[in-house]
Amino acid sequence: MDINGLPDDLLVKILSFLPTEVAVSTCVLSKRWEFLWMWLPNLEFESHWDPRPGLGDFINKKLPLHRAPVIETLRLHPNWNPHIKPEDIKRWIEIAVSRYVRELDISYYSENENLFPTGKSLQQLLSGCPVLEDLSVRFPYNDNIREFTISVPSLQILSLLLHMNGNLNRYEIDTPSLKYLKLVDWNNREHYSLIKNMPKLREAYVDVGYSNLKNLMIGSITSVKRLTICSSEGSYGDGCVFKELEQLNLCVCRNKSSNLIGKFLKGSPNLRVLDISVMKIDNRNDMVSWNQPSSVPECLLSSLQIFNWSPYFGTPQDRDIAVYILKNARYLKKTTFLADTWDTVVPKLQMIKELRLSPRASSTCELVFAEDL
Repeated sequence: MDINGLPDDLLVKILSFLPTEVAVSTCVLSKRWEFLWMWLPNLEFESHWDPRPGLGDFINKKLPLHRAPVIETLRLHPNWNPHIKPEDIKRWIEIAVSRYVRELDISYYSENENLFPTGKSLQQLLSGCPVLEDLSVRFPYNDNIREFTISVPSLQILSLLLHMNGNLNRYEIDTPSLKYLKLVDWNNREHYSLIKNMPKLREAYVDVGYSNLKNLMIGSITSVKRLTICSSEGSYGDGCVFKELEQLNLCVCRNKSSNLIGKFLKGSPNLRVLDISVMKIDNRNDMVSWNQPSSVPECLLSSLQIFNWSPYFGTPQDRDIAVYILKNARYLKKTTFLADTWDTVVPKLQMIKELRLSPRASSTCELVFAEDL
């Protein structure tokens, strides 16, 4: 079958799977193809480590011709291209946000600080996207950003990456309709963050690598049902209660003193699945310190069913935590320990014996031991 016999909407769908530059190049094929690309629902302008001047000229000529009233996905990654000027970026953004953009992926990664001069320019961009639902922003290795705000009432999905920004002082997130949050903050400078209330949030991934947040406001994400968190104890305020939390993946560092496990057990009365992941930061075999709760957490008495630990080193601190959970979790169905036999002084057989002989509140709990190879 001749592809030219297909209807326009199907041809546009086919073009949407191609890189934007390739899709636009089809305009030379015939009179019919000359305008098809203008209805593309997804636009991506990307240039990594590319010294050629062609990208800027290409976008300047073609983007103003775009006709689709709604842009489903817009990606702007004009990185490391010395030929792209700040006024070009401003013009492209104005053209793009004159449509209704639902998904926006933008990177502030650039040696040219003038491409995205301030965090204020980000909010100006977002204010022109009234139906934006999905936003991904990356600030890796850009020391020009000192503060920024993300305030989008319609936003449902947010992914934010901050990496090694030496001058960042603060940021604020105000997204009352958010359902999913991914926050990766590996900034190496102490800074302030304000995460406002997110009553509709159901899933979150929080990775705070340097423990330099003055105020993570973790209490603002307490409506989640599923949470993955890699952070320090300081980012967890006392008294935080996760009433809706059912699944927790808690990542802890072996070489840091933290009592996050006890705090989350106490603050998650309906927890059903607990996964403990241990970061291998150094060759020491000490994990987290353990202050046993003064009273048995509600989740152990009524809801916890699945408990996984990887990798499990079998040290006294590890054993105390594991034994406490086994001893008090009345409704456990399955517990899995993935033993690290390369980086521990405790033999695997000794680990197994200690846990098998420990008392268990659930007589039907299946105990599974595996080996991390």
